[in-house]
Parts: sequence; structure tokens; C-alpha cells
Amino acid sequence: MSLKEQITDDMKAAMRAKAAGKLGTIRLIIAEIKRKEVDERIDVNDDQALAIIEKMIKQRKDSIAQFEAGNRSDLADIEKAELVVLEAYMPAGLSEAQISAAVADAVAASGAAGPQDMGKVMAIIKPKMPKGTDMGLVSTMIKKALSGA
Repeated sequence: MSLKEQITDDMKAAMRAKAAGKLGTIRLIIAEIKRKEVDERIDVNDDQALAIIEKMIKQRKDSIAQFEAGNRSDLADIEKAELVVLEAYMPAGLSEAQISAAVADAVAASGAAGPQDMGKVMAIIKPKMPKGTDMGLVSTMIKKALSGA
């Protein structure tokens, strides 16, 4: 079953269960997929659908940070609920220990000497990271490794 079919089936299940919050988020996913299909005149495959969902997750995380900075916990809670639904469609990423090991290997392979070499390290590590890996965490770990180097 493709990811699009799974999302459609989940939408039907959410309708039957009368889960309004989950249903709304799933409809947002479907709308984004259809928008991409219409705009680019393509049929979205699983990798493209994952990229769309990954972008939506990043948007939610940014919104949560902004709402919390503005003391709007009510809006942040809505975004957090959407984030849970979106993350359910992402494959499991790497653990912190696995990311840390990959960062150490990439720093050694690039010969990075300090924070100015972050781009070199990121260029090496990004293609190796599976979908669903938190690239924000990867970036933070790279910065930490390079500041200590």
C-alpha cells in the first residue's frame, strides 16, 4: 500500500471515529499532496509525499516555537497535536547515539577544523541520513562537535 493510500484510509477511519483533530490534519496532508500534483502535473510517489510531510513537520515545529515565545500556549497545543499526527507517517529516524557516531565520522572524513567548516560536514552527512531523522538535532550535534574541535 502506498503512503497516499494509507493516508486516505486513515482519513476514512478518522471520519468514522469522528476524530476531528486528526481528520483536519490528514486533510491538510492530502491537500498539500494534491496541490503538488496539480502544480507540477505529476503523480506524487512515496518519497515526494514524505518530503511534503517533512516540510509540514518543520513548519509545525517553527510555529510551536513562535507561539511559545509569544505566550500562546493554546495555539502551540493545536500545532503539537498536528505534529503528532504528521510524525506518525514518517519512518523511524536514527537514535541520538547513531547520529553522534555519524557526526564523528563525518567530521573526521571532512577534516573540519571549526564552526566555519559546518557546510562541509553537513554535505557529507545529509545524504547518509535516512528519512525521518531530525536534521535539527544533527545540526546541533555538528555545531557541538565543531566547537570542541
